[in-house]
Amino acid sequence: MTITEKIMAAHAGLDEVSPGEIINAKLDLVLGNDITAPIAIQELERLGVKKVFDPEKIVLIPDHFTPNKDIKSAEQCQILRRFAKSFQLRHYYEVGRCGIEHAFLPEQGMVLPGDAVVGADSHTCTYGALGAFATGVGSTDLAAAMISGEAWFRVPESIKLAFSGRLSRWVGGKDLILYAIGKIGVDGALYKAMEFAGEVIFNLPMEDRLTITNMAVEAGAKSGIIAPDEITMEYIKDKAKKPYRWYQSDSDARYDEVYEFKGEDIEPQVAFPHLPGNVKPISQVGEIPIDQVVIGSCTNGRISDLRAAAQILKGHKVAPYLRLIIIPATQLVYQQALKEGLLDIFVESEGIVSAPTCGPCIGGHMGVLGEGEKAVSTTNRNFVGRMGHPKSEVYLANPVVAAASAILGRIASPEEVIKIGD
Repeated sequence: MTITEKIMAAHAGLDEVSPGEIINAKLDLVLGNDITAPIAIQELERLGVKKVFDPEKIVLIPDHFTPNKDIKSAEQCQILRRFAKSFQLRHYYEVGRCGIEHAFLPEQGMVLPGDAVVGADSHTCTYGALGAFATGVGSTDLAAAMISGEAWFRVPESIKLAFSGRLSRWVGGKDLILYAIGKIGVDGALYKAMEFAGEVIFNLPMEDRLTITNMAVEAGAKSGIIAPDEITMEYIKDKAKKPYRWYQSDSDARYDEVYEFKGEDIEPQVAFPHLPGNVKPISQVGEIPIDQVVIGSCTNGRISDLRAAAQILKGHKVAPYLRLIIIPATQLVYQQALKEGLLDIFVESEGIVSAPTCGPCIGGHMGVLGEGEKAVSTTNRNFVGRMGHPKSEVYLANPVVAAASAILGRIASPEEVIKIGD
């Protein structure tokens, strides 16, 4: 079996499972946020539910329209807060105590290898970087999971994406997943488990791995996963608060498809509007002026992302008539960036630093685009109207490309800024 099939079998109480089989799996963690959880909570109230399956295994995080941008978003968060109090949920994290859910949970050791996790957010697949099965569900599935602690699944077929060789300078996890989606298409992994492997993947730090699995859903995948190794162990050793189990795919595991990519072939990638799969290497982008740059999100708002951006921005100013918005993904990331002087670099470059929030990624607040505006963003989606006006445009890129673009006022390679600095 593949690693995904082994985890699903274990949680269904079965010796083995096969793709296409319908199973009922016990869950280790159930997640909701300020957009999706209120619908689930209202459904529980309609049903007269008096208790949840386990107050220790439900996580509620207000992170999308927070800090509250208007009355409606405040009311959404009130629903979470009241429910958490009423049902005595241990894992409710108010603004100021958390950050963006998919950065916060791994940071706190709340998801571990071998876990089965559902979240009412499509990027729940992020946690596959830790060797867990994690997938997004709808709000009514979230309600059922909060009651029963279980969810039903059709066991997905697995595809393997193997990256060999070495990476060039400025290329990271964001570029690998954009490159892969560009090759297989936004429906190339429809309802499949994307298993990432190869020497390039297993040499990546955990934060880059989290970026890769975060965007598996952009290829239509049910989940993304990377088998745990020594780097995983190093990441979780001081975070884990419960037992966990490592799984690996068998050498004779069956894959629906196997893709092989060479790291040396991959430049920094830019996804053009209006799909994450509409990618070009940075060398083929051309002259595209921009109005805004966003560095942050559950995809690229971790400390390594901010360090990379600061490396490019240091000693430079943001281009005239351009907004640079930097959003640390969690309070811990914010604090670390402060200690390392990264926030000074951002402010001196004339960028603005926000509190942790999903904000602009969903066109919510803290960076909504107007008609005709173009943005480079380290977020994960660039659909029509995703970041604001339906006639705006979003280009997805890694943090160093985003930082270089902020300096030059157009989509740019970090090499151009380094030359300027020299």
